[in-house]
Amino acid sequence: MAFSLIEELRKSLGFPPLKKIDPNIQETKGTTPASNDLAQAAVPGVLAGIFKLSQSENGARLLLSGYSDRNWLQAIYEGKEMEAVDKIAQYAGATSQDTSTMMESIAKEAVRIIRDHAGAHGTTESVKTVIKDHRHEILSYLPAAMQFGYLLNDNTLDDRTNKMEGPISNLMHKIENKMSGGDT
Repeated sequence: MAFSLIEELRKSLGFPPLKKIDPNIQETKGTTPASNDLAQAAVPGVLAGIFKLSQSENGARLLLSGYSDRNWLQAIYEGKEMEAVDKIAQYAGATSQDTSTMMESIAKEAVRIIRDHAGAHGTTESVKTVIKDHRHEILSYLPAAMQFGYLLNDNTLDDRTNKMEGPISNLMHKIENKMSGGDT
């Protein structure tokens, strides 16, 4: 992983630093400023949806197209966008309208960054690789309380072992990243 997708996205949108989820308590350590709760939930929530979308050939092709006027929340969550918005809004204590607007901005910018890193002549495989290489990073910030694994039909997203770090855990995450993704 040559770059941090979350950090590049965060800086591009002007959000304060996000905190990783502590695998033992399934929340961030300490407290986050209330003004950062929405970004703390929305950034990994949108990126988890993009990860799931990118696993199919059609999803990767859609991300590669990068149409800026597309309703990205609808494309990412495939009809469950209001449920995703509500989960994030509830977690962050924000309105659905504010949450939806922020999530759409995050999605558009994330797609732009992914396309940039996929290369000038990007392919669906390069898009899949960019996203797959950031799976662990995304899950390290994704609050389990939002239950995005259930929303996206992938219970591994909420598994606390995805948030663990250390020599053995990092090796296992590298193996997971190599094995996850793609249509099988």
